[in-house]
Amino acid sequence: MNRIKIISILSIAITLFTACSKDDYRLESQNINPFIRFNFLVNNNIPLEYPAVNTSSMASVSFENKSVKTLKVPVTLTSATLKSAVMANFSAVSTGDAASFSLEPANQLLFKGSQLTDTIYVSFDKRWKDKQSITLKLENTSDPEIHIGNLNTTAVNDTFTINLGEVSTPYSLSTNRIVIKGQAGETFDFKVNFPNGFIPSEIEKLSIFKFLNGFEYSLKHDDFGDNRSSITYHLTLLEDIQSDDVYYETNISLVNAGDYIASGTTILQIVKPIKSTRDIQANPASKFYDLSNQFYLTYGETWFDKSGVCAWQAFNAFTFPVVVTKDNENAILYSDKGTANPNDDVYHDAFKIGFNVSTGANTTNSFNLKRWFSNESVTAALSPGFNITSALEFFPANGNSKTNGKVLVIPQYITISSSTKVSHSIAISGEGTYKEISAGLFEISFELKLTNDELFGGTVSTQYKIYNNKTYPKIDPINEACPKEIAL
Repeated sequence: MNRIKIISILSIAITLFTACSKDDYRLESQNINPFIRFNFLVNNNIPLEYPAVNTSSMASVSFENKSVKTLKVPVTLTSATLKSAVMANFSAVSTGDAASFSLEPANQLLFKGSQLTDTIYVSFDKRWKDKQSITLKLENTSDPEIHIGNLNTTAVNDTFTINLGEVSTPYSLSTNRIVIKGQAGETFDFKVNFPNGFIPSEIEKLSIFKFLNGFEYSLKHDDFGDNRSSITYHLTLLEDIQSDDVYYETNISLVNAGDYIASGTTILQIVKPIKSTRDIQANPASKFYDLSNQFYLTYGETWFDKSGVCAWQAFNAFTFPVVVTKDNENAILYSDKGTANPNDDVYHDAFKIGFNVSTGANTTNSFNLKRWFSNESVTAALSPGFNITSALEFFPANGNSKTNGKVLVIPQYITISSSTKVSHSIAISGEGTYKEISAGLFEISFELKLTNDELFGGTVSTQYKIYNNKTYPKIDPINEACPKEIAL
């Protein structure tokens, strides 16, 4: 066993927690001597960080860490406001490779004034191969009146053990599609997200992308720095591709590399679409969302297999506008927020809608895709393809019709995963029409195509109807084949 005992002085860390242990309020109210202890709190085995608190749980004495992100271990001093600063020394013992981690501060915490919590940052500089543990122990303070540990015998919390378990390092792209104007020198950013962190010395040696390029560009990333949750990439267009009648596309795909597993969104599609003349005042997208109703849905039916027979199968999905900036050519003002300040104005794309959830890690049922599969994961982290934030684009008849026109399923790659975390990248596309079939009731009628060789043996398709109201006419059966559910 390697023992590391650290005694030198370091400076101030950041206050992260103010939650107290179960006995604190009673003890302090009786003016009992102050005490110091580890105050590591979790919720569903996820460490809590300020400002999150969990007042119903006791502080943990150990934690199994399966991430290479910096782990924050708070230490709390229970006392009245301090009249003078207090320093507390701690030691660290590792059962494995001591060079696999570092501590900040190295051995000493500082408390002063109303700052009664300081934090030990445990950073991982290389991947551990075997399970090991790191035990932190509070040794002494500059004020001998301060008791080390809780003033009880059942939960002293004067030591804290980090058990390093089997680490997993998945990564994913922050978005699946970016539309560009096509101007030489145009730049935009995207991120590669690492929910369990990354080790810079590993990433800098890996080729994490593969490319299918339709135009010339440069690609650079920010310095890794101390942020181990994401890497920001900057793409700069090196040629002018503004021809209105030409479609340009480049794909950047995240691949499995070393110990990093591509999951969630793995393909970024960068496109310069064909330009069409449309009057934003037609604003067909506005017929299919209502932000004043958090439960607003569009309703649809899919021609799909039902117990061996083709039939229309009903579904619904949360539907939202596509938010854009004022300078977007399809931007139409949605709200000025009641102010004369133009900087807080909200603009929507007059011709696009998407399907998503307002908050949380759940998913909606874009294009009734959940009916297409069984054994699927419905979490946004694993199956972001169930939330298609830019899904349909409208092209009004004559460029300005407010009642009818064509509709395009925006071509893109979506990711759907099984409940066992096996990911599938699926290309979607399609087209059709939309029209007002009665006063205020709009119908979208289109074919959706899905392409994936492994799942479908190529491309499969079927017919859809979507309405902006749950009350719509009965749909007659059609004389076409239909797809069947696929087990992931």
